[in-house]
Amino acid sequence: MKQDMENETTMEENQQLPLTYVSSSRAPLLSKDTDNRSPPEAAATRVVIFSTLVAISGSFVFGSSVGFSSPAESGMISDLRLTLAQYSVFGSILTIGAMIGAILSGRIADRFGRKGAMAFSELLCFVGCLAIVFAKVAWLLDTARLLIGIGIGILSYAVPVYVAEITPKNLRGVFTAAHQLMICCGVSIMWLIGTIIRWRILALIGTVPCILQLVGLLFIPESPRWLAKNSRWKECEDVLKYLRGRQANISLEATEIREYTESLQDLSETKFLDLFRKEYTRSLIVGVGLMVFQQFGGVNGIAFYASSIFESAGFSGRVGTLAMVSLQVPMTVVGTLLMDKSGRRPLLMISAAGTCLGCFLTGLSFLFQDLQMWNTKAPSLALVGVLMFSASFSLGMGGVPWVIMSEIFPINVKGLAGSLVTVVNWLGSWIVSFAFNFLMSWSSPGTFFIFCVICGSTVMFVAILVPETKGRTLEEIQASMTLGR
Repeated sequence: MKQDMENETTMEENQQLPLTYVSSSRAPLLSKDTDNRSPPEAAATRVVIFSTLVAISGSFVFGSSVGFSSPAESGMISDLRLTLAQYSVFGSILTIGAMIGAILSGRIADRFGRKGAMAFSELLCFVGCLAIVFAKVAWLLDTARLLIGIGIGILSYAVPVYVAEITPKNLRGVFTAAHQLMICCGVSIMWLIGTIIRWRILALIGTVPCILQLVGLLFIPESPRWLAKNSRWKECEDVLKYLRGRQANISLEATEIREYTESLQDLSETKFLDLFRKEYTRSLIVGVGLMVFQQFGGVNGIAFYASSIFESAGFSGRVGTLAMVSLQVPMTVVGTLLMDKSGRRPLLMISAAGTCLGCFLTGLSFLFQDLQMWNTKAPSLALVGVLMFSASFSLGMGGVPWVIMSEIFPINVKGLAGSLVTVVNWLGSWIVSFAFNFLMSWSSPGTFFIFCVICGSTVMFVAILVPETKGRTLEEIQASMTLGR
């Protein structure tokens, strides 16, 4: 009896021991260890804050590039005598370029480092903005816009991955979510200042954050995990020490990164088809699935055509659009601050539920108009619905999928997997923005009810498949996803 009790006590103690990584010829495995290897929660050092600000200045470029086309439309058509079809090509070719950039992003970031990928993308964006400033013919405008698209396609992967890889686990969510916040700021600022200045000056202003990031990249460190992937162990430890502060003990974090990276070294030459191996199935489903639900929930259809939606519903397009802009940034700030407090899953589910309700109310407004019911109240219902969708999306669905994408893939497949996920996001963006007007001409209520169903399905998807990554190291998250735990 005494022996049995001692065995049970030993088993209970072993179950409470922390998890660490050991090498494997196939995939990382978890083993019991007797040391407490969980690093203490780290503070945000000035180096981490500065490095993040430099990185997310690229996110601002992303947002300002997307927001440029709407306020510039009338001026460009008038000054260059463009047809509506020519301007439509100019606006939409950005998405085509972004898909090309997304395809290249993982390979570039793996080959030249996260800093190298950001520098290359900013050079493309800078050249593209300057070309728009001096362009006098349509083909030069399109070429410039394509270059900018390729640049932001690379940035949309490189920025969140870099930020996730340099920040401590207890702050990773809020810092990585700043990527989406700066995109939102870039769009909103372009919309606002674009109403009072001419389009060439607006394009010139777009070069400022490009220059800021290019200069800033000279003063920030490379990702320690990229250095580890390339067996530059001494540099990895030096960078970790620099990021965490000279007085910080980085031995546990450095050891964890080294052990996990070494366990993947025999898998470093990953081919595209390797992404579909069993051990990566859950990570791929989660990463791709979140981007599919993010885009096919209708965000780009609503964002690109918000003014026409309000006007179709019988409400002022200008007032409605200004109301949307005034909500987006504050709600994105709230979501960013909650990222490491409430966790990723609750934010995603609350956000998706809010977008579901917003689409339902908007669809109901159009349905009432078709049935000639509530004619005086239906426009207000559309306004409430679209604003609820915009606020809810900004709270979680806008930023959290990018945070999770940067966390769940092992370093040996992160480049390929990140490229695939980013391509899916941009492809979904193009499909929805292209098809939205056709769907609205088919059935305005039906369009929003379809979006409502997709947003509602997002809640179930998150509840069943998406893991909570708050407060866990990247190595812990990736190993648990690989092992399906």
